[in-house]
Amino acid sequence: MITINTCGMTAYSPLIPAVKAICTACPGDKMEIIMDNQAAFQDLKEYLSEQNIGFREIYDGEQMTLQFTIA
Repeated sequence: MITINTCGMTAYSPLIPAVKAICTACPGDKMEIIMDNQAAFQDLKEYLSEQNIGFREIYDGEQMTLQFTIA
C-alpha cells in the first residue's frame, strides 16, 4: 500500500502530493492518503468521485484517511 501523509501542510498544498501520487500510481495500486486539513480532504473526496474511484473514509481524531485502489 502506498501511504501519503500530508498532515501539517497548510492551505491547499496537501492536495499536491496526494494528486501527484494518484497520477503516478499504476492500476491496481492500493493507496492511503492521510490528512488533517478538512477542506483539502473534502476536495480530494470530490476529485476521487469525479474520477469514479471508490474510497473508504477513516476518521481518527483530527486525522482523516482515504483508502482506495487505482483502477
